[in-house]
Amino acid sequence: MSPALLVLEDGRVFEGAPYGAVGETFGEMVFNTGMTGYQETLTDPSYHRQIVAMTAPHIGNTGVNEEDPESGRVWVAGYVVREPARVASNWRATASLEDYLRQQGVVGIAVRGTRALTRHLRERGAMRAGVFSGDALAPVAELVERVRRSPAMLGADLAAEVSTKEPYVVPAVGEKRFTVAAVDLGIKAMTPQRMAERGCEVHVLPATATAAEILALDPDGVFFSNGPGDPATADGAVAALRGVLAAGKPFFGICFGNQIFGRALGLGTYKLRYGHRGVNQPVQDRRTGKVEISAHNHGFAVQAPLDGPFDTPYGRAEVSHVNLNDGCVEGLRLLDYPAFSVQYHPEAAAGPHDAAYLFDEFCEVMGA
Repeated sequence: MSPALLVLEDGRVFEGAPYGAVGETFGEMVFNTGMTGYQETLTDPSYHRQIVAMTAPHIGNTGVNEEDPESGRVWVAGYVVREPARVASNWRATASLEDYLRQQGVVGIAVRGTRALTRHLRERGAMRAGVFSGDALAPVAELVERVRRSPAMLGADLAAEVSTKEPYVVPAVGEKRFTVAAVDLGIKAMTPQRMAERGCEVHVLPATATAAEILALDPDGVFFSNGPGDPATADGAVAALRGVLAAGKPFFGICFGNQIFGRALGLGTYKLRYGHRGVNQPVQDRRTGKVEISAHNHGFAVQAPLDGPFDTPYGRAEVSHVNLNDGCVEGLRLLDYPAFSVQYHPEAAAGPHDAAYLFDEFCEVMGA
């Protein structure tokens, strides 16, 4: 079998075997530290235009099934694994992971050096990359130049590319308690499901939804989802959220939604050196001191003062959660208004579930 090459924009090259579709792909090279949940990772819209390397050594052991996807398609631009499973073994499996990647047209590579790749990214930071196999192979110098001509993640406006085009409704499970307007910036299927389990009828709206369109639903609360790209480009979503806050509606945001909330409060955002991606990130709730092990997928963060409350156009606010690995902002909360957000993923379909209480808090502020 002809080789496959993973080429980084700084000229580092990893040789391996084709895995999944054969051809070429470009994206931001990132790594995910989760040992479970690879199907949820692949179908998370927040990974749009990223090549994901899995740090766990064995990937594909349980195959794929029709229950675990977080959206209707694979969103990763490319996939890097160390040792693909030779046999898929699980009672729910409907196909092997490699067949699934081929069907979805996802170009991947199996390389022995995923540890070296991860260490390289931790030292140099996330960067552009390309995976090449089959007829796409060419001299390395040419491949490096093609990678360097590919678009960067900084300044990328991607939410509208992954969002639903038409509104839809996820009905409440059991008795309906609340109506939630959820702006889809790259929403994962489990998020409205977690709210539906708590009696919320969730109206999912496109990323382009305006404040007027959101408020026309007369929702009990408003939710802004996770999503890909640079939050500095999302001026429309920021304007919509400011209209929601001005109307006094309870608000909850996750991941990209946290960054949009920060911008709506007048804060800035910045790109992390290599981001947080995996299911093992320690986050501290500064209100209680409790540490949650949490699921993450973000390459940008909010700039906010950590030393106490600060003023915003909507009253006082504070940083509610921080990452214990690097001290970055993991949550924001208004003190005089029912609005809060977190940078991580409390819906965490593959786990952990330490942060699921946040959905209960959202219901509490809607019912107050």
